[in-house]
Amino acid sequence: MIALYVLICIPLAGMVLQARLGDSRAAGSWNVRINALSFVAALWLAIEISNQGPTSTHGGEFRVDAFNVYLVLLTAFIGLTTSIFSAPYMENERVHGRVTAKRLRLYHSMYQGFMLAMYLVLTTNNMGFLWVAMEGATLATVLLVSLYRTPESIEAAWKYFILCGVGIAQALFGTVLLYFAAGQTGDPATASLQWSVLFAHAHALNPQVMSLAFVFLLVGYGTKIGLVPLHNWLPDAHSEGPTPMSAILSGLLLNDALYAVVRCKMLVDGSTGTQMAGYLMMGFGLLSFLVAALFLHRQKDIKRLYSYSSIEHMGIMTFAFGLGGPLATFAALMHMTVHSLTKSAIFVTVGHAAQVAKTQQLEHIRGLIKTQPAIGWGLLIGTMAIAGFPPFGVFTSEFLVLTATMQQYPWLTPLLLLGIVIAFSGLFHHIQPVVYGAVPDGQMPVEANLWPVAAHLLLVLWMGLAIPGVLSHWFEQATQTIAGSLPL
Repeated sequence: MIALYVLICIPLAGMVLQARLGDSRAAGSWNVRINALSFVAALWLAIEISNQGPTSTHGGEFRVDAFNVYLVLLTAFIGLTTSIFSAPYMENERVHGRVTAKRLRLYHSMYQGFMLAMYLVLTTNNMGFLWVAMEGATLATVLLVSLYRTPESIEAAWKYFILCGVGIAQALFGTVLLYFAAGQTGDPATASLQWSVLFAHAHALNPQVMSLAFVFLLVGYGTKIGLVPLHNWLPDAHSEGPTPMSAILSGLLLNDALYAVVRCKMLVDGSTGTQMAGYLMMGFGLLSFLVAALFLHRQKDIKRLYSYSSIEHMGIMTFAFGLGGPLATFAALMHMTVHSLTKSAIFVTVGHAAQVAKTQQLEHIRGLIKTQPAIGWGLLIGTMAIAGFPPFGVFTSEFLVLTATMQQYPWLTPLLLLGIVIAFSGLFHHIQPVVYGAVPDGQMPVEANLWPVAAHLLLVLWMGLAIPGVLSHWFEQATQTIAGSLPL
């Protein structure tokens, strides 16, 4: 597990380094180098897990298995590609006076702080430390949302801090209840709050206490996921913060919060022997999916548009995990991957589009294919992918979710189909004039680095055509673990 320690130490050292040097001209390239090292460490860890299977550190405080190893690798990859986009983007923001040297140093240090928190959330085996790491991610992103120090960004950061602070407090109370249930078993080992130990003793946990704990945990971590009606912070945070932050927020933080909920669901399922947790997740997921699909039609800000798209897709994933069963769980795991890759690629193009038009207002962003063909085509193809066009991976995962729903709850299938159609029409109602409309005066070309977009969309296309064998194996193992049919 040396690779895991290296993975955690790299962003920790990077945060300290960028706190001192993050305002220099080379800060962006240093950010890329640090994330490149993290990606190498994550790849090293993934190879270890592929060869050895699930492993834990001495004392069991950290654990890596098929469920989190692919998310660790995905996190490192998106962190790297977003940092490549971030370097010229933030330099442009500095040139135009939107950020000062001090704020640029804060941005780069908090970028590494956020990445550190994400790695800790995914790899910790302790449910209490998971809560601490999630709170650390909240604090890092609050500082990123308020980076521009405009009245709107301060308001968005305050709303984010208050809503997510209240939400994370609910998760803390749920964790306390989890500790109480563990203490009632009479086995001292369960009092450590180590997830693997709790999972092994789930049948001995008090089902009433565990049911109550899950309600608080779902509400708490569900706030971070952006589940309706706990979602109000997410569109504001996306629209007012720097665009690279939107890419990692939508591509990483939402996934990790859902990961925490699924870990909690596994404990509750083993304790209660009922579908209570699954039904709650299905209800919140379906509500989020349908409400976000409707809200897509009302957006005027391009970043808010895609933030509601993120809420929509997190709703699909939450619904699929709640649905349970091998097919739905496999589909949810795949959807976590393809959504993260696609949405982070979209936000890269959105950031460049906003710089071209000098605004995020949809009505003023027009004719991108004529002024900046690479940005226009990147945004169009990314939107097609996230809308579920074949043969992209989002189509495959959504098709699997629909198939699983038809098998288990066929009466819910029309609602899913209706939501997909509404979301599709909402996205293309706005994006068609953005890409093909008449070019307004004042648009200036910008130097765009779109190879991260190409890399992400090619991976999503590849997963739509044929899931790589290693990834498919991880998905299958994770599916069996979540279903409780694979021993730890």
